[in-house]
Amino acid sequence: MLTFLMPLGAAPAATSKAPIRLPVVLATDIGTDIDDTWALAMILRSPELDLKLVLTETGDPRYRAAVAAKFLEAAGRTDVPIGLGDEQGTMPENVKNQAPWVAGYDLANYPGRIHHDGVSALIDLVENSRDRITVIATGPVPNLARALEKDPKLAAKCRLVGMFGSFDVGYGSGPPSAEANVRLAPAALRKVLSAPWQDILLTPLDTCGLVSLSGEKYRAIWASTNDPVLRALVENYCIFAQRVDWVHCDFFATRSTVLFDCVAVYLAYSEELVETETVEFDITDDGFTRRSAHGPFKTRVALRWKNLPAFEDHLVERLTTR
Repeated sequence: MLTFLMPLGAAPAATSKAPIRLPVVLATDIGTDIDDTWALAMILRSPELDLKLVLTETGDPRYRAAVAAKFLEAAGRTDVPIGLGDEQGTMPENVKNQAPWVAGYDLANYPGRIHHDGVSALIDLVENSRDRITVIATGPVPNLARALEKDPKLAAKCRLVGMFGSFDVGYGSGPPSAEANVRLAPAALRKVLSAPWQDILLTPLDTCGLVSLSGEKYRAIWASTNDPVLRALVENYCIFAQRVDWVHCDFFATRSTVLFDCVAVYLAYSEELVETETVEFDITDDGFTRRSAHGPFKTRVALRWKNLPAFEDHLVERLTTR
């Protein structure tokens, strides 16, 4: 049985009442790697989580917002607002890997709310929340860093769960790597991890880099395309798989890519299937998270799986249960 996390000060819900749902924000670079789209689907299918805001991170904010908006619309969840982050440099068309899926989609017609200043929307949400907000960060974090610059008290009202780093295991189960979410914005991550969050928990490549679905587990997703959430997910995966050249995709009902970000979603409500350890480390300018006995960061990290197959089963069950 999974152990679920609850807001600070919350008592266990009586069996006759609806379960307590954790208010969450997804800070995401959705639209580049497909794992962010899987993570969004997982949040929408997790009864423990109450998605309050999707905040775009890095690149072209309108493109990323369009991917999130069309997906939320397909899922029937236009109650979820979307916040556009500050534009962070240029985003080449050849890394907009889900662009054909949103071709012709007009963000102005999203039935939900679009915040053109997503950083301020995040600050307002936290300020007005009676409960602790969990920020699930699945991309580089310049906009989270910007929010902390504008409101240094924000972190004290939130917890952070993030997909960052590589300590003992890197990409492809090799040696430690300069993980992309760190490498693309190391200064922003330093600022974010230096803030006084109520709690920080990271999933590095050591755990999240080992997750993919294959065989019957993946076919369970592929076979569920009468489900609008999974149909939208498979549509995006088929487009993504034909456009990327940095990862091999077997998209005809064979296997998924690595689902890094789904682990961060899981850790927002449970730690039952992982082993955590408090690690002291530094963040290098080239994107490595290096252990250091006196490093400036001391954070809980999910370093090992207790039962990876059980997590894969949990992910499939979670995604395929309406």
